[in-house]
Amino acid sequence: MLAAVSTSAVPPESTQQAAGYPSLFLLVLVGALVPVVPTGALVSSAAVVAFHQTAPFSLALVFVTASLAAFLGDGALYWLGRRGMRSRGGSRWLEVIRSRAPDAALASARGRLAEHGVAVLVLSRLVPAGRIPVMLACLMADWPLRRFGRGNVAACLAWAATYQVIGILGGSLFSEPWEGVVVAVGLTVVISAVPSVVRRFR
Repeated sequence: MLAAVSTSAVPPESTQQAAGYPSLFLLVLVGALVPVVPTGALVSSAAVVAFHQTAPFSLALVFVTASLAAFLGDGALYWLGRRGMRSRGGSRWLEVIRSRAPDAALASARGRLAEHGVAVLVLSRLVPAGRIPVMLACLMADWPLRRFGRGNVAACLAWAATYQVIGILGGSLFSEPWEGVVVAVGLTVVISAVPSVVRRFR
């Protein structure tokens, strides 16, 4: 009886936060390791929900959660890639990275990385399908994990801020959170589809 009373006394917003932030962290972390999860859409959707909440620091928590998960996921994937580069038979994770980096994109990433260094790493997370070719270029250039990590801090912060702004814009247009989520997801899908459309016309 007391348990039921205490459960019903928990505000829905608090319940959403208790489940939402860990879920966002895990999904972004998995999305960084397995580049098929639409992590940008997840961050934008979480920002829409946080925008409509009354709890303080909701948007800040979304930003910290997303950027930290992205940073840890990128670091883990890069570490696994370095292990694969050093082993004779390679590794499954290195093959995942290579399969997501077309030859033309990899050649372009290697050239830009040699010319501009860390700045290319920062921008790569803002360009759809740009993260993996640049990460592979860093692996082929034998960047230490520490050097990659320093550049990736700024990359993950900029990425989380960009997609959070998309979510805030979507949330500010509508009074219902689900409407803002639909708009935010639509925007991220359009943004992610632009490079493939450009390549097809070329």
